[in-house]
Amino acid sequence: MELAPQQIAILQSLHALGFEIVAFPMYASHVGARKGNCAALLAPVEAGGFTLFGSPAYLIEGNLAVRVSDKSGSWFVWKKTRVEATPERIADLEAFAKSLTDALK
Repeated sequence: MELAPQQIAILQSLHALGFEIVAFPMYASHVGARKGNCAALLAPVEAGGFTLFGSPAYLIEGNLAVRVSDKSGSWFVWKKTRVEATPERIADLEAFAKSLTDALK
């Protein structure tokens, strides 16, 4: 992926704020931003910035999980692995999302 100088500067700024810039092979046309057990996909835009692609996610085994609810509770799920969506994990994900969106403004 070829990035504009402005996009490289944004990624450097995110890194300085503690975000790890990562790649998710299934999303080769996007840039991953990770902090702790949370991550999000960033889509490059022609104006030289990034926009969030989808919603930030909790990570399971380094993979983006989805949040699901059933009669037994709320879970983060990736393939056949699931972890409970505890209040602490949900709070971590919400704090990550706010921190990332604030940094991208």
